[in-house]
Amino acid sequence: MVFTLPEELREHVRSNQKILYGIVMKAAAKSLIKLAADPHYVGGLIGVLAILHTWTRTLLYHPHVHCLVPAGGVSDEQEWLPARKNYLVPVKALSKIFRGMFREMVSVKLPDLMIPEAAWNKEWVVYCKPAIQGADKILDYFGRYVHRIAIANSRILSIDDGTVTFRYQKCGDSQWKTMTLPANEFIRRFLQHVLPRGTHKVRYYGLWNPSNRSRLRQVQILFARDTPVQPHEIDILDEEVSAQPMVNGKTCPHCGQGTLILIDHIPCQRRAPP
Repeated sequence: MVFTLPEELREHVRSNQKILYGIVMKAAAKSLIKLAADPHYVGGLIGVLAILHTWTRTLLYHPHVHCLVPAGGVSDEQEWLPARKNYLVPVKALSKIFRGMFREMVSVKLPDLMIPEAAWNKEWVVYCKPAIQGADKILDYFGRYVHRIAIANSRILSIDDGTVTFRYQKCGDSQWKTMTLPANEFIRRFLQHVLPRGTHKVRYYGLWNPSNRSRLRQVQILFARDTPVQPHEIDILDEEVSAQPMVNGKTCPHCGQGTLILIDHIPCQRRAPP
């Protein structure tokens, strides 16, 4: 899911980055959580992983937030409530809630900030898409995405006579195109995506917030009970933890209190290139 700020707001965000980046991420997550809590949609508390992104493929300033959301939530009775297939919440309603929450938060944090009325009178863009590729591929993509800078060295084709030529792809087009910019303009575009010191690019909300750790653990235990475990997976786990024996094979060797439940075995892998 992607939440995008309208063009009328971008210059204001650029001049108040540290505060407004936090506001846009919080507004996106809170609007999702609020709408998903409606019994017409999920009816429970969802988790939200929010990732800040500020550039387009040609390095233009385009602040927006990517959100990864599980297909369901937890009720007050600690029951898992699955969302409907290929549908989480209506994006038009979500867009209005997002706009309203952002405006309210800005008025509290930056009461003197003058924002054009046109920004509040237009529809804000919210895009939602199911993770049809599977959880593993989505997490692998986000793992590289989080630590990526605005442009990789492999996309820079040449630096000659005070100009920089690089390649890019338009959204939805697999063909590579090239763009040549004066060196000063290229540097300006690149540096506007350097985040202010102390800015958190990744934040967790709802069920994935540390304050809900106990509720999340209940969900993990609930799913683990319904997950079939192969005998060879238990043997592998026993070999890996043999250096730290567990009491009756169940108690956590670190805290001495928690109960270990095997969900899956993750093989060792080399880190993917950034």
